Amino acid sequence: MRKVVAATFLSLDGVMQAPGGPDEDPTGGFTLGGWTVNYWDEVTREAIAETFSEPFDLLLGRKTYEIFAAYWPYVDKDDAIGSLFNPATKYVASRSAQPLAWQNSVAINGDVTAAVKQLKHGDGPVLLLQGSGDLIQTLLAADLIDEFRLLIFPLLLGRGKRLFGKGTIPAALKLTKSKVSTTGVTINTYVREGEIQTGSFAAQEPSAAEIERRARMAREG
Repeated sequence: MRKVVAATFLSLDGVMQAPGGPDEDPTGGFTLGGWTVNYWDEVTREAIAETFSEPFDLLLGRKTYEIFAAYWPYVDKDDAIGSLFNPATKYVASRSAQPLAWQNSVAINGDVTAAVKQLKHGDGPVLLLQGSGDLIQTLLAADLIDEFRLLIFPLLLGRGKRLFGKGTIPAALKLTKSKVSTTGVTINTYVREGEIQTGSFAAQEPSAAEIERRARMAREG
């Protein structure tokens, strides 16, 4: 069984859009592209290197694929990330008829959920999600993401595409790894851990005021 791993840069308020530069993804009027640039240090670089240290195939939405395909094939052949991304198999969820020119690219057309389920049940390395905010919503809704590797940057962006958006369903997670960079970036790894288990701190015998409060909330909706 192959894992789907979402490795994502996030602001503290959950935005993942255009972390690398102002022209990366200005859709929706987003003007703060490049918000990660001033926070890099050796700790964050080591975290990225660790994610790419195991074999992987890339799983990408069309927009992220186009961003990557316009950049990584043109870096120096000895570039640490480019030398991994370029030969990797790229599975691309796309409704476009445009050809996928980047080497080793495979289009996923039609039912993305069914295609990713099939990939997960096949042989091969980790399916590594990079960016791809729209695709992530589809995979979240289908509960197909097994692990989140999140670099959370100490800033608020206020608007933009969010990782845990409309596709999010309730789920319990387990923190398996955590560290903090010298610039305040928290680097956390979470895996799925079943359903949410709820409880209550309420008194066994609620007061009359509490009973009235609950009834009022029920009336008010």
